[in-house]
Amino acid sequence: MKKNVGGVDRVLRIVAGLILMALAATGQIGTWGWLGAIVLATGVFSFCGAYTLLGFNTCPMKPGDKAS
Repeated sequence: MKKNVGGVDRVLRIVAGLILMALAATGQIGTWGWLGAIVLATGVFSFCGAYTLLGFNTCPMKPGDKAS
């Protein structure tokens, strides 16, 4: 798995995942809120399968990388 989630995107995913799970745990929203675990995991592991399918990458380029 090549990292394709970086920077602000990663932080937003972690925060959103935690918020969704907390809201589901407290009964504020339905059980769909537990999908926040997936959002959280994509932030923690810096990998999003949907980004791979769509060709997105929010990771910064490293020196020596070529733009595609």
